[in-house]
Amino acid sequence: MATLRDRLWLWGQSPDAHWEHNNNYHLPGHSRMSAVEGLLYFDIPNICRVRMMGHPQPPYDQESIAMRPAKEVVWSLLGAGGEPVTEWGDMEEVIRQAQMFPNITGGVFDDFFLAHRIAHYTPERLCEMKKKIAEAVGRPLDLWVVCYEDKLDSIPGIAEYLRVFDVITYWTWKGSELSHIERNLERIRAMAPDARILCGCYMWNYGEKCAYTREQMEYQTELYLRLMRAGEIEGIVVCSNCIADLGIENVEYMREWIAAHKDERLPDAKRSV
Repeated sequence: MATLRDRLWLWGQSPDAHWEHNNNYHLPGHSRMSAVEGLLYFDIPNICRVRMMGHPQPPYDQESIAMRPAKEVVWSLLGAGGEPVTEWGDMEEVIRQAQMFPNITGGVFDDFFLAHRIAHYTPERLCEMKKKIAEAVGRPLDLWVVCYEDKLDSIPGIAEYLRVFDVITYWTWKGSELSHIERNLERIRAMAPDARILCGCYMWNYGEKCAYTREQMEYQTELYLRLMRAGEIEGIVVCSNCIADLGIENVEYMREWIAAHKDERLPDAKRSV
């Protein structure tokens, strides 16, 4: 059986990526912590390395070298919402990295469910990308996607997209909406019964531009632990290194929570209904 630590991922971004241009999220300062430093700081073995605000720029060789001690690495196929849509995203660079580094096991589409993105990356194109990657690398890579709760009702035909992805990471943007998590996970499972499902765990309330309360932070971590114990989700994606050095109280809560539970043995997550 895997331990809780085995089921943890870091949402790895470049230092200060969440400050953006004008500190829209009201963060308490500038960050200098790299994604690899974040792995060490939280004692997390796996990482989704995601492009945002134009960083990092390919080639990704140096970062992939630095992440060789990680158990699994998932690189951006399509970065955060401000990144441009191109014919195949960052597929060629992800292929090149995966050919060199066997711990690269997937590619992730961040902020995927935006109108111009899903219009370009149709389910057929996604399936073609998966095939091209497997043929070029010589092994299949998992396709990951970010899904926010508001997209479940606002994107027509979302189930058709979700069924293409191997891994769905579900995120709640506003702290005031955390109580909807279980209901929405049930909806996702019904739409994509064979997907692996992980929950994104924010340490800052980006949707409402303020710190989480301690009660909100405790609510989501204890809920995710209960869901992992029941096999309802596979793991947690912790967001992010680029706020971990800002003196935010809930960052330290997260570190302490991981240390307290990391050795707990967990059952395999359910893969279908």
